[in-house]
Amino acid sequence: MFSLERWQEVFETISKNKLRTFLTGVSVASGIFILVILLGVSVGFQNGIESQFQNDAENIIEIYPGLTSIDYKGFNEGRRIQLKNDDYDLAKKGSETKIEFASPMYQIFAGLISYKNESGSYRVEGVQPDYQFLEKADIIEGRFLNTNDLENKEKYAVIGNRAKKDLFGSQSPIGKYIKISGLNFKVVGVFTDPGGDREETRVYVPISTAQIVFGAGTDIRSMGFTLPKESDYDQALKQSSAFAARIENLLKTKLIIDPRDESALRINNNIENTKEIYLLISAMRLFFWAVGIATLLAGIIGVSNIMLIIVKERTKEIGIRKALGAEPLSIVGMILHESIFVTTVSGLFGLIFGLVLLEVVGPFIELDFIKNPSVNFSIAVSTLILLIAAGAIAGFFPAWRGARIKPIDALRDE
Repeated sequence: MFSLERWQEVFETISKNKLRTFLTGVSVASGIFILVILLGVSVGFQNGIESQFQNDAENIIEIYPGLTSIDYKGFNEGRRIQLKNDDYDLAKKGSETKIEFASPMYQIFAGLISYKNESGSYRVEGVQPDYQFLEKADIIEGRFLNTNDLENKEKYAVIGNRAKKDLFGSQSPIGKYIKISGLNFKVVGVFTDPGGDREETRVYVPISTAQIVFGAGTDIRSMGFTLPKESDYDQALKQSSAFAARIENLLKTKLIIDPRDESALRINNNIENTKEIYLLISAMRLFFWAVGIATLLAGIIGVSNIMLIIVKERTKEIGIRKALGAEPLSIVGMILHESIFVTTVSGLFGLIFGLVLLEVVGPFIELDFIKNPSVNFSIAVSTLILLIAAGAIAGFFPAWRGARIKPIDALRDE
């Protein structure tokens, strides 16, 4: 319940010790400020780390052919493995696990592409429609490749935004024709990619068309799969690992590869890399919380010490209050009131200053591993609750000590 007299006492005590209260408040405000900045940096660190690994879907499983390293069933080591369309079909149909997206790929790393007087060397990739989701390619003009393009072996192309700027400048390329290795391809879409310019210099065409144009027959360079996302990370890792192992066994049996051979087929399970990333992020976040709370704790200890001094200074007053019938709980409330007030007000200044600084400066920070440090609303609320709790803890022990003072001893105090 609101008590005007209690507030008058708090402000009277503060006004008598302005410098001491100010220095106490600065220690708490600086602790909260450092905590907020560290939490913001941890978010920026997470953003930066994630941006380094966001070129592809987080749960993609990719399979690449290599060279055998073990003699097996009459085949010498060093045999080059070549994946084909039916290997992809076997991998896709032979899985007991439901597949979300899947696509084989056949790429030309330096395809000559031209439009009128503009030309350049770009990576041309023959893919299926699902590849848009494996590569996180967002369409900004037109559309991506579809099943009809694949079945009809259409000479259609979806170009990256960087390639579009190089060849077409500011004009729209949709419906225009580019030459790929001397053949006309109609541009049906433009995509952007979180990987940036390096990914946006790619050009996607139907894999059925690419295999004909580049004389690949039924050859493919690689294949990629994603499984439906699981809410539990360990379950997702278990499922993806089992899927990758099953596909590896199927392909090694078909392609006559020793089961122990680890270089004949390279399988990249991206979710395993994701685990390492998030373990690192969690460790860094825990470290920042620990450092921030330790800094805040130093300020809280300062508040507690100041409250002990205040209790000592007001020993006689407390004794008189108790002699007149004041309950121990009212003494505790009096000390806690001042402690929580000083801690909360000074902490709020530190919290607001830290949030404003991150809001103003954060968007301009674009380092390799720290991007846009910020603190969301839930963290700010949690920090505020932590602050109030810390103020209560800081004042409780001095308050309890004050409540235990005997009136006779207090009146004798000098």
